[in-house]
Amino acid sequence: MAVVIIEFRGSMDTTDRYRLRIQNCVWTIIDVHSTINNEYENEEFLSQFIGLDEAIEALDMSLISEGDILMVEQATNALLREFSALFETGMFRPVYGHMLN
Repeated sequence: MAVVIIEFRGSMDTTDRYRLRIQNCVWTIIDVHSTINNEYENEEFLSQFIGLDEAIEALDMSLISEGDILMVEQATNALLREFSALFETGMFRPVYGHMLN
């Protein structure tokens, strides 16, 4: 399980690309948590990430650097590596129903 790092070309400007990359990380964590939450109720955890997703919309992306985005992506990947052992045991169903990459 890993976050997909997408390379963007075309009409998206840097701030839009940064916002989308951060949202991808948050949405991935929300998806993983939703899968785990079916077994273990913890709505507070999920609501914090949903709140984070909303806060991303308000961020001034002009203050964000490529290094900042890479740190978020690396932290998300580290978290997913922690969860991967649980999913590999079959303890939880696949997040997306099939492998994405």
